[in-house]
Parts: sequence; structure tokens; C-alpha cells
Amino acid sequence: MSSEALLTWVDVCSLDELMVDRGVCVLAQGVQVAVFRVSPNDDLYAVSNFDPIGKAFVLSRGIVGSRGDIPKVASPLYKQNFDLRTGACLDDETISIPTYAVRVAEGLVQVGVSTEMTPK
Repeated sequence: MSSEALLTWVDVCSLDELMVDRGVCVLAQGVQVAVFRVSPNDDLYAVSNFDPIGKAFVLSRGIVGSRGDIPKVASPLYKQNFDLRTGACLDDETISIPTYAVRVAEGLVQVGVSTEMTPK
């Protein structure tokens, strides 16, 4: 069974509503997720909105950029950088944030939430 089969896909917004190089916070099955549309290829990323260093739900308001070839978001609080692909903190290898599958289906952005995280 593929890991995608264990996901519940949640519609969170239309692709047209996402501004390039900006984040938006969405609620997917009760989980705060920061979704980013990143230039130059309009790649989509979804990570936890919770900054584990600043202890606040703020990553969707972070500064999007790159470190070399790594797409990243810098927390608006203490400026730690997180890899949008893996969730790894680029400034402290002991810290990471959850990442989520994200896709576009019929013009809608969908976030994949693990069925284990889905409220029962």
C-alpha cells in the first residue's frame, strides 16, 4: 500500500488564490498548515505552521527564499530557516517541522493529511 493511500486529501483554496513567494495558513482536518507557492516554477510546498523555536503558529508569514538550491522559509520571529521540501531547520540540525503532501486537482490546492491525524 502506498503512503498516498493513507492520506485524506483536503481542498484548501484555489491555485489562483495563492500569491507567488508568499505563504498562507490553512486548516486541514484541524491541523494548521502553511502552504507556499514558490517561484520560478510555481512549486507548491506545505509545512506545519508552527515555529518550534518561537513557539507560535507563524511560519505562513515567514520570508520565502532559497539557500543555494534549497527552497526555504525564514520564521518571522527569530529568522530560523526551514527547508520547504523536508522541514529540516537549516540553522539547527536537531530541529525540524512536519511537511505535508500537496497537489493541485482541477484548479484546487489540496493538502494530504495522514489518516492517523484525522479526528475520529
